[in-house]
Amino acid sequence: MRALTWQGKRDVRVDTVPDPTIRDGDDIIVKITTTGLCGSDLHLYEVLGAFLDAGDILGHEPMGIVQEVGPAVTALKPGDRVVVPFNISCGSCHMCARGLHSQCETTQVHEHGSGAALFGYTKLYGQVPGGQAEYLRVPFGNALPIKVPDGPSDERFVYLSDVLPTAWQAVEYADVPPGGSVAVLGLGPIGDMSCRIAAHRGADTVIGVDLVPERLDRARGRGVRALDVRQGGDELADAVRELTGGRGPDAVIDAVGMEAHGSRVAAAVQGATTLLPDALAGALMKRVGIDRLAALHTAIDLVRRGGTVSVSGVYGGAADPMPLLTMFDKQLTLRMGQANVRRWVDDIIPLLTDEDPLGVEDFATHRLPLEEAPAAYEMFSKKADGAVKVLFTP
Repeated sequence: MRALTWQGKRDVRVDTVPDPTIRDGDDIIVKITTTGLCGSDLHLYEVLGAFLDAGDILGHEPMGIVQEVGPAVTALKPGDRVVVPFNISCGSCHMCARGLHSQCETTQVHEHGSGAALFGYTKLYGQVPGGQAEYLRVPFGNALPIKVPDGPSDERFVYLSDVLPTAWQAVEYADVPPGGSVAVLGLGPIGDMSCRIAAHRGADTVIGVDLVPERLDRARGRGVRALDVRQGGDELADAVRELTGGRGPDAVIDAVGMEAHGSRVAAAVQGATTLLPDALAGALMKRVGIDRLAALHTAIDLVRRGGTVSVSGVYGGAADPMPLLTMFDKQLTLRMGQANVRRWVDDIIPLLTDEDPLGVEDFATHRLPLEEAPAAYEMFSKKADGAVKVLFTP
């Protein structure tokens, strides 16, 4: 089959690789019809090479048609249409039973002290072949895949793999009161969708912050108060507070993570690790703070006293400095974590209707053949051509 493989920093290629096969009784094989490019994939493209091997198959936002099922699979049959969550969860362990599917005890990567395994995402999370490919082996076929109806386009359902549950959890964790206010830092796919979900769930004031003009305009088109982060410092803070009665928003969602602009030193450290031998780079990245924390520090500054900071952007540093004095003084609540995809599916599916209240069917800015994935990664990493969400067709 054809699949998008990692070969090195900023070097991904579409290669011919062996087809996946049934290995366990509850496995299924899915023929991928649509698969997404995620902002988290850019971490692999740029800075996490120490935890990858040449030839690793990337991607964790797939959907498609069940091609083959193992002998223990009873919930699905060949021909069924499914979306595959990005975290690999068994559905029955202590953590899954509590809705913490990203902490699944069956697939935790104990070697690295990590939570549930992920499709297409480094040795830290199991090094499981990903979904930017023609076919994908999916374990826990009775519990993990999300069966969806035939008929509507893939765009209606594919975001159940990551974007929708990640944004839903970000808003849930933000705990915005009815009629309240929320600021979302970063208007990429997760930030953009978080704005839409927050408004749908009753936030009266939704503020979006970014620096890409096309993303700001896109958010404004859905009623978001979009602000350019390049205003900077006190000017940005004053603008946010002016929109929120002088106090700051009830909640701030950090949808940026470790690739935030704003720290040349941290950016240099991130870049330097890619020049080191993998063993040394991996040890450094696991033990030393390497993140650019501008977005998180901005969130802590902007949120009102007694408010909540919800972190959905991925951070990788193990020893990042935090402004604990400010956080304590402002009496903040901080919530974060990988999305528990399966936990939120039942809340989201009723919104995936012909009325399309979240605008999922025109959410993608680019739909491309998988063969064009290398160019798409470069485009997305440079935020070029108005790219917000890219979908591939294998």
